[in-house]
Amino acid sequence: MSMTKAFAATEPTRAEIDALQGATLLEFGAPWCGFCMRAQPLIETAFGKHPAIRHIKVEDGSGRPLGRSFRVKLWPTLVFLRDGQEVARLVRPDDAQAIAEAMAQIDGASVTH
Repeated sequence: MSMTKAFAATEPTRAEIDALQGATLLEFGAPWCGFCMRAQPLIETAFGKHPAIRHIKVEDGSGRPLGRSFRVKLWPTLVFLRDGQEVARLVRPDDAQAIAEAMAQIDGASVTH
């Protein structure tokens, strides 16, 4: 899967997110957000250690239902999901290691072979 560079053209519904299987990083932000731009190299570095994680990048804003359902207030907000359930969250991350550690929580949890 690996890191997604562009924001999704259409926002998924909360039901679609809740139904996802496996490990997912749900990223809320905006393409013009300085904090979001600064976080991109950190997220990319963390994906180097966890390339199998699904990445959904959602452009957030006032009145956007998915961001409101996750109570997003600041960008970027990274929500780490395992089988549609939130396991960890980072707001305005400034450390690739912290992102990689949160990814590790979802990458290996409940894996069935």
